[in-house]
Amino acid sequence: MSKYPIFVFEGIEGTGKSTQIKSISIYLKKKRIPFIILREPGGSKNSEKIRKILLNKKSNFNPITDLLLYLASRSENIEKIINKNLYKKIILIDRFVYSTLAYQHYGMGINLKLIKYLNKLIIKKIKIKHIFLHTVDKKNLFLRLNNRKNKNRYDNFKYSFYDKVQKGFLKMLKNKNNVTIIDTRKSQKDNTNEILTIINKYI
Repeated sequence: MSKYPIFVFEGIEGTGKSTQIKSISIYLKKKRIPFIILREPGGSKNSEKIRKILLNKKSNFNPITDLLLYLASRSENIEKIINKNLYKKIILIDRFVYSTLAYQHYGMGINLKLIKYLNKLIIKKIKIKHIFLHTVDKKNLFLRLNNRKNKNRYDNFKYSFYDKVQKGFLKMLKNKNNVTIIDTRKSQKDNTNEILTIINKYI
């Protein structure tokens, strides 16, 4: 087992994924454990360019274009960042494969087999050690979205879309052995401790 695994943080908007990743990064720095953080879309230089296009509130892509742009961003990250750091540093990823399945299939209705095929083509033999799926209720979702200063295109969907996506996440992940459901109704500190307990088992 590698002491430098990949940990993925999944979930819809307003679930506190980025906050938890920040807390984990502070812990790893104190322990002097090498790590990198990636976000999707974004990450590498080219992926950040794609992110700006994808999340721009004026962008109006059809679902297939949306999917291909996300996968293009992921492909760049794998070549430029993930493969170069694999087994050398802990890799923390803010959204990955299951986000594409949840958003593009369960949210936007794109064929599931197509998404799985394209994902497999891109990620090849890369293995995720553990997934932290963050969930949020309707009240806290919109409370957090309303408090955001800089909103992007994905912050302005109707609740029915977010609900479909979150249910898609749960359908895919709730029974997997390497998945922990993080209920964001709990305190931030309690959730951080739960995540760190699991991460420490692997490293």
